[in-house]
Amino acid sequence: MSDRSRSPDDWESYVATLKPHERPTLAGSPATPDHPLRVRLAYAAVGTLVTLTGGLGAAVILANQQSLAGSYGVTQAEAAWAPVLFVMTNATANLLLVRFRQQFGLRLFSEIILVAFVAVTLGHLLAPDFETLLVARAIAGICATGLSTLGILYMMQVFPPAHRIKGLILAVGLAGISAPAARLYSPGLIEFHGWQGVHWLELGLALLSLAAVFALRLPLSERFKVFQPLDFLTVALFAPGIGLLCAVLGLGRVLWWTEAAWIGWALVGAIVLLSASFLIEHGRKRPLIDLRWVTTGDIARMVFAILVVRIVLSEQVTGAVGFLQTMGVGPDQLYGLFAIVLVASAAGTLASALTVNLQRLYLPIAIALAMVAVGAAIDSQASVLTRPENLYLSQALLAFAAALFIGPTLLLGFGPLIARGARHMVSFIVAFSTMQNLASLAGSALVGSVETIRAREHATHLAESIGAGDPMVVQRLQQLGGAYAHTIGDPALRQASGFALLQQQVAQQAAALAYNDIFQMIAVIAAIGAVWMAFEHLRRRPAPAAAKPTD
Repeated sequence: MSDRSRSPDDWESYVATLKPHERPTLAGSPATPDHPLRVRLAYAAVGTLVTLTGGLGAAVILANQQSLAGSYGVTQAEAAWAPVLFVMTNATANLLLVRFRQQFGLRLFSEIILVAFVAVTLGHLLAPDFETLLVARAIAGICATGLSTLGILYMMQVFPPAHRIKGLILAVGLAGISAPAARLYSPGLIEFHGWQGVHWLELGLALLSLAAVFALRLPLSERFKVFQPLDFLTVALFAPGIGLLCAVLGLGRVLWWTEAAWIGWALVGAIVLLSASFLIEHGRKRPLIDLRWVTTGDIARMVFAILVVRIVLSEQVTGAVGFLQTMGVGPDQLYGLFAIVLVASAAGTLASALTVNLQRLYLPIAIALAMVAVGAAIDSQASVLTRPENLYLSQALLAFAAALFIGPTLLLGFGPLIARGARHMVSFIVAFSTMQNLASLAGSALVGSVETIRAREHATHLAESIGAGDPMVVQRLQQLGGAYAHTIGDPALRQASGFALLQQQVAQQAAALAYNDIFQMIAVIAAIGAVWMAFEHLRRRPAPAAAKPTD
């Protein structure tokens, strides 16, 4: 009997047919039989499709947030809720999804995830207003968590045991390719077909993924009874706590931290809810989140590495792109830049998979941070005349570094997980996914906030240096006002128009100086992180074997 035709309850007879290396490494994971080449290639295709389906929708919204606000007739602050709601649910969904597939099996897990994704996308197409969009993005965040897991499990089927870890890195790296890919195709799609075109594409990908997963199922996995009543109490406290924290980080810089009272109350609520959930978990014999294990040295270093790297990588997502948009660069001028970023991301993923060494996980992270430091230092020389082609090298370095770091960082915690047993799987996955999401939001919040503060300071300083009696200022005002000579006859009104143009130029120059400050700050943080990771690498490097005495 083939594994595809077996009953999900037929695990014991099925596992008896497996070789030792074909059995699952962790509870809830599928078996990994020795597939023929054509089946391996089919698993690779399905894994790629499923992974991209889960990530492209969120990447499109993040890349076109201003267009989203205009299309739905909402403010930029309201439009910011769409990506934030996705991150809210995506950051916490693994709390239940990991145990769900351990107890009820992968088949039901994959079917529910994909059917829900199709349903929510179709629902928004039938009722295309902003409220249903927000509901759709929240549910899509949960579905994306399941789809990324499915993508990893499918890619793990592609490689033989000695190289299976490469499948894990490739699957995780594929998710990072969604962002530059979305920036390449989405502006033209939105221009010609609107946001409905984006949602139709998302629906089409979801239907293709559903058909592919039904056509090529994963091998069976062992089931365990893992849910406990207190799990749901922990989730009821932890999920809204993380959600409130995501709202604070995602909306704080948009509404500004001190100008919206609810931001402070949300932060207080997050602290209370998370503290309560941690208190419950701390006293349990079989916790959903094992805080003692999560705070051990290896896992704590993994979490801190994610935080540092995600913050410095916001230089590309929020820093460079925000800088170019502030300088007046349109989406059509960014195609070359994001094509290079896409190629560099793919190259970084392949390099990470091909060079991974479980004994030297800190070295590639140190190299990635050093590349970020170099790229940010190059960008810190930008000016109002900088255009996308001037950032090709620096952004390629950052994209390569982003893909290079993610696999080794994941494996920093995966090794201890294997050593300590499957009972820590939920704790590990929750720590990894939650920190990925929170650190990305924190990085964007930090970059956006520093840019706002420094731009105001530079604008004030530049304005103070402009004196009305300065001959150069007078000459500049005359030049700017002269641009309106053929349309405005009143000299006073023409001078006022020239003064308004001068103010715009001052604001643009202040923004350029502020972004340079950000790039310098990120370069310093990345350089410190690279030194720290290099030290960790040297500290853990095995001592050379003593030479044998010669006779």
